[in-house]
Amino acid sequence: MGNIKFKQIVIIDYTGLQQFALEKLQSLSEKSIIAYNDIPKDDAEIINRIQHADCVFVSWNTRINASVLSHCHQLKYIGMCCSLIDFDSANVDVSYAIEKGITVKGVRDYGDEGVGEFIIAELIQLLKGLGEHQWREDPVELTNKKIGIIGMGTTGRLTAHRLQAFGAKTYYYSRNRKPDAENEGIEYLPLNDLLEHCDIISFHLPRGTKVLNAEHFKTFGNNKILINTSLGLCFEKEDFKNWIETSGNYAIFDVVAFGEHKAELSQYSNLLYSNATSGWTKEAKERLSYKVLENLSEYAKNEAQE
Repeated sequence: MGNIKFKQIVIIDYTGLQQFALEKLQSLSEKSIIAYNDIPKDDAEIINRIQHADCVFVSWNTRINASVLSHCHQLKYIGMCCSLIDFDSANVDVSYAIEKGITVKGVRDYGDEGVGEFIIAELIQLLKGLGEHQWREDPVELTNKKIGIIGMGTTGRLTAHRLQAFGAKTYYYSRNRKPDAENEGIEYLPLNDLLEHCDIISFHLPRGTKVLNAEHFKTFGNNKILINTSLGLCFEKEDFKNWIETSGNYAIFDVVAFGEHKAELSQYSNLLYSNATSGWTKEAKERLSYKVLENLSEYAKNEAQE
């Protein structure tokens, strides 16, 4: 990573960075790195943890807003140990950071495999009645089930491929058409058509993206399954509550899908969820660690050239 050396590196919360990555970061910090393994409770605690650090790393669980950044005068680099898809969905105020001359780097495509496996496992249990619930009166197969993917990024496409392997018919809706996905047998449908046509829908969207309202849920109808593994709700909460309260409807959530509404929504017996983050596997943490170091290496290279 060139001759770059930070004065103080701080890992603000539990990022999942593996030991080899921590050792590499230590070699780049004049002082011993400080690594926290819990989530700071408020902005004041985040500021206190950063203190005089010039390089920090943060997971998706902690928000670094403009107010926090305005107190961090030594900060040069923020390594997001999570996806940076766009500025609006980021848990770091990237625009403000850039304005202050702080480099922000995020990663992509590290936990997709685990998410796809979670969806398949939970669906099979629900369809066949292998757990506490069974979708229909008789056990059914994934074969020929019509499943709609909302959001055709890396995770959405990987999930569609896994479903196709079981003989499911896959469809998708996205703001932009994906011809390469369509060449792989994932058929595009406008949102209302997808909701009306599919028995099961699965959300794969950036944090804070909401696409369904009351009318959409009415179009989707009943005796259906909704899957959400995105960071937070992808629909209006009250509209979803009205839908999930109808007998015959089921939802499958990753724990991160609740956002701040877990206590309220987890009371529904037909909302099935895991207390673990589905994509947070050993392999995902290793992929994440390599990508975080790659970002830092790129930063060091650019700094050396200036």
